[in-house]
Amino acid sequence: MSNALTPSAESPVAALAAPLKQAGNLFAQPAVRRALPLLFLVGIVAAGWLAWSFVATAPQRVLFTNLADGDKAAVTQALDAAGISNAIDGSGSVTVAEDQYHKARMLLASQDLPKAAPGGYAILDQLPMGVSRAVEGERLRQARETELARSIQEIDSVAEARVHLATPEASAFVRDKAAPSASVIVKLQPGRALGDSQIRAIVNLVASSVPGMTPENVTIVDQMGALLSKPGPNGADGSGGNARIDFQKRLEDKFREQLNQLLTPLVGAGNFTAEVQADVDLDESQATREAYDKENAVVRAEQGNWTGAGANAAPGGIPGALSNTPPPAAALTQPNQDPAQAAAAGAPGAPGAAPAAAAAAPPVKQSDSFARSYDMGKEVSVTRQMPGRVKRLSVAVLLREENGKPRGKVEIDQITSLVQAAVGYDAARQDQVTVISRKFNPAAPGSQTEAPAWYEASWVPMAARNATALLIALLVLFLGVRPLAKALMKRREEPAANRPALPIGGHGMGPGGQGDGEGAPAMPAVSVDMLDNPSHSYEERVGLVRGFTRDNPARAALAVRDMIKAEGQ
Repeated sequence: MSNALTPSAESPVAALAAPLKQAGNLFAQPAVRRALPLLFLVGIVAAGWLAWSFVATAPQRVLFTNLADGDKAAVTQALDAAGISNAIDGSGSVTVAEDQYHKARMLLASQDLPKAAPGGYAILDQLPMGVSRAVEGERLRQARETELARSIQEIDSVAEARVHLATPEASAFVRDKAAPSASVIVKLQPGRALGDSQIRAIVNLVASSVPGMTPENVTIVDQMGALLSKPGPNGADGSGGNARIDFQKRLEDKFREQLNQLLTPLVGAGNFTAEVQADVDLDESQATREAYDKENAVVRAEQGNWTGAGANAAPGGIPGALSNTPPPAAALTQPNQDPAQAAAAGAPGAPGAAPAAAAAAPPVKQSDSFARSYDMGKEVSVTRQMPGRVKRLSVAVLLREENGKPRGKVEIDQITSLVQAAVGYDAARQDQVTVISRKFNPAAPGSQTEAPAWYEASWVPMAARNATALLIALLVLFLGVRPLAKALMKRREEPAANRPALPIGGHGMGPGGQGDGEGAPAMPAVSVDMLDNPSHSYEERVGLVRGFTRDNPARAALAVRDMIKAEGQ
């Protein structure tokens, strides 16, 4: 059983060894062995060419995307005619080398390529005669949309943009008027995003381009379906949180820039860090106040009457009843008139005057009733407090120690005074300014000016590509061409037949006395002329005969036969 199972167990090894043995036999053939250096050289050249094709290709940049087939053919034909290498990637975009991008753009612009469908206000140039007002309005709206999309695409982060305008028909009734609105969809560059300032810029650009449109009626969406614009003037919640943060950030940056400009000439760049925290009041309030000047009041109008009686008037009527007292003599007087003037008015001879005895006694005022209007100074003041008032300011400045020693108190106090003057320090607001001196950590990112890495320079990719190509060429030259050339030259120098060294003298010794070992030099082939040369000694002739016999056994046998025949005769 064991003998029967042995061949089956060894069959995979034998099957694997058979192709290897056949390959070894193939490479052991003289013709294949002679051709191996040439095949090796061809393989090295092919590998070098393949590596060069990968390295020498410059980085590609997309020239146009989503072109029609006709425009794509026209663009590639124009680039080929100008000698600019181009290609079409898997998405159908036309690409060129990065160093030829601007040249290709200018060339195609000079030839008015690509000849796509007209856009923008060029649409209005193709309006046929006699079109209706509705068609003309739609063309005008399409022209505005295209022009707005082109303007938005000029932003660096935006790759493509589309704008949709909703402009209602004009109505003569105020209640039927509707405000226009717009929707914008943007396709951003890979890895890019729009900031809040850029979004606000797009919103105001669209709103300012359409009459009657407000920024609240503009909606912006990106290619992922995310809503970028926020309804309302202050964001989605109307609290103005983003506006507050932006204003506070701008204010802090302003103070920080002032500190940098102040401290850089004094302590040097990189020898300090400054941080500012501003507590900003963004609440808007309005108050109205009215004040009157009561002390300098002036009577503007007065209306009323008063009653009075003379001092010597005779009593009458029912005793004890004041209502039965006879009225005094009538006299025309003015309110608040002096009694002396009133007496003079009732003198004899005057029209309607009373008797002299009655006029001599001044009347006694009994009651009055007046309604007076006064003119007083009135002051109306309106106080409106705008947002942006700094409620409290905190500034922290950290100085680097000078020569490893802390800075002096006098210097720190001077710097503190400068910082307070730069930021507008106000003790009533409880502002705080702190300046200290400490040793900086060398590994801190802000302790020294960080220069860009050398491998991020623009010349590094070009230098690496050229160095790699030169290295591949040197490898092909020294590892492929040079060994092959040396092998060919060595073959030419070697004799046609590789023969072992021939001993010249007896006992395996050559003329120089050296032995026949492996290190003995190879001797040239022995010819008939060498045998007939009489200048050789006896031992040399014996060695030459041995070498001739070893090299030409058939001729040696014939020579021996001839010699025997000659001796027999």
